[in-house]
Amino acid sequence: MVERLNSSEREAVLEALGIDQWRLRSVAPITNAPTTDGPDDADESDRATTDTQPAEVLIESDAPVIDWSLLRHNVKRCTKCRLHETRTQAVFGVGAESAQMMVVGEAPGAEEDRRGEPFVGRAGQMLDAMLKAIGIERSTVFIANVIKCRPPQNRDPRADEVEACTDYLEAQIRHVNPDVILAVGRVAAQHLLGSTETLGRLRVQRDLHAYGVPVLVTYHPAYLLRTPVQKARAWEDLKRLRQMIGAVQ
Repeated sequence: MVERLNSSEREAVLEALGIDQWRLRSVAPITNAPTTDGPDDADESDRATTDTQPAEVLIESDAPVIDWSLLRHNVKRCTKCRLHETRTQAVFGVGAESAQMMVVGEAPGAEEDRRGEPFVGRAGQMLDAMLKAIGIERSTVFIANVIKCRPPQNRDPRADEVEACTDYLEAQIRHVNPDVILAVGRVAAQHLLGSTETLGRLRVQRDLHAYGVPVLVTYHPAYLLRTPVQKARAWEDLKRLRQMIGAVQ
């Protein structure tokens, strides 16, 4: 799944990102700059035809086989929380159904809600470039969010909304059965790890696991677009991710 890039290819990828000096340097502290563009990792927020028919019963959590089509159907028709009243469509996830790696964010933003796919637009392009920089193509991973419907104004998901979607995400993780999960942003990391630690602390911790799968935590791509000074730290995370993947191949 992972293609090793030579130094000139990697430099070309990083230059295309507009981050031609991804080197460790003194970094400004993370700040809580408000935005309408996507998640804020400082305090972090990652950030569809309303269907009022009740969702079918989700497959039991201990079921040995998960019906992927039924799971997708359940998410599409879900009315377990009030977000279904304001969504355009639920955003199930995208990518390889059986993948070595999963990327988990927080929630769909406006463009994701419109298109029905996670991580599109500028943040999606940044995520694609981050993965490409370590030799990973978007099509080879599975990408999903903690919650499947967009919170209004890209606010943080509420506890009841996260709880309503937990079974869906857990079922996706069990079905995809990844070797590694990349958690992008504070909300996704805290939910997966059952933690209240800050993003900064979770980033540097080792041996993190969710549902028995190793987890690596990094900044959300939307945050990196707004705070380019943190790209040096994100690059260190990506190099660790590459090592983790290599260790299980």
